Amino acid sequence: MVFEANGNRNRKAKRKPIMGLKFLIYGRTGCIGGMLGRICEAQGIPFAYGSGRLEDCESLRNDIAAAQPSHVFNAAGATGRPNVDWCEFNKIETLRSNVIGALNIADVCREKGLPLIFYSSACMYDYDSDHPLGSGIGFTENEPHNFKGSFFSKTKGMVEDLIKNYENVCILRVRMPIMSDLTHPRNTIKKIIGYEKVVNIPNAISVLDELIPISVEMAKRNLTGIWNFTNPGVLSHNELLEMYREYVDPNFTWKNFTVEEQDKVLAAPRCNMELDISKLKGEFPEILPIKESAIKYVFEPNKKIRD
Repeated sequence: MVFEANGNRNRKAKRKPIMGLKFLIYGRTGCIGGMLGRICEAQGIPFAYGSGRLEDCESLRNDIAAAQPSHVFNAAGATGRPNVDWCEFNKIETLRSNVIGALNIADVCREKGLPLIFYSSACMYDYDSDHPLGSGIGFTENEPHNFKGSFFSKTKGMVEDLIKNYENVCILRVRMPIMSDLTHPRNTIKKIIGYEKVVNIPNAISVLDELIPISVEMAKRNLTGIWNFTNPGVLSHNELLEMYREYVDPNFTWKNFTVEEQDKVLAAPRCNMELDISKLKGEFPEILPIKESAIKYVFEPNKKIRD
């Protein structure tokens, strides 16, 4: 694969188009949608970005008629800016994007006989007595959701319960995405280095530079169903920030606070969890554990040369 960890294409080689594949991608301005386009260019996969609104089925049909894709990718959705608290105050917009829009594109794709890769969220789980913090026991794809503390999480749980009935859909549960582009506002590292204080709880994390190319391979294999789409294991905010300090900024400092203190400054609670990645590892055994992946794909490419 001619795709560098920093997200830039290797322009020394020009790939011939791959026959039989053409991707239609929604979410052009997002980190995943942009990355998908660069991967397609690097691999020689013809692609187009959808211009239709997910809430408008006819515009989706028009996109498909124009692009004639072999696969559709939905990397669009409302996550809120600067964070998911936005969803608490914009519930109709969140429903239209995360539920109605997601179901529309799944339905239109089924109508047209097309596979859909849907990038969703794992923010529907929280550590509990059966999955205690530090136990290494992660939530599987088949376990019922146990977290509805935020409106964003409610919409993700709601749409997953419905969209999983579409046999043409591959649901990828992304969680706390990090990537080599440390300037991207959706990068979890970019977010937490700007916080005055952070909680220190281990969480499942998705290293996009490693996992998004894998999602393209999943499309090629026509995989469907629900997949926990994070790297194996967990990392805390402190561990991420320690690596940031080691590789990027030796003078960086931060402070911690408790979940109770955090809840006082947020509009909605946040969830914390570990996911079981056995299913994904069974299909792609080369996936790196979260710390190794973070170092290889995120921190090493950003390492500052020091005397």
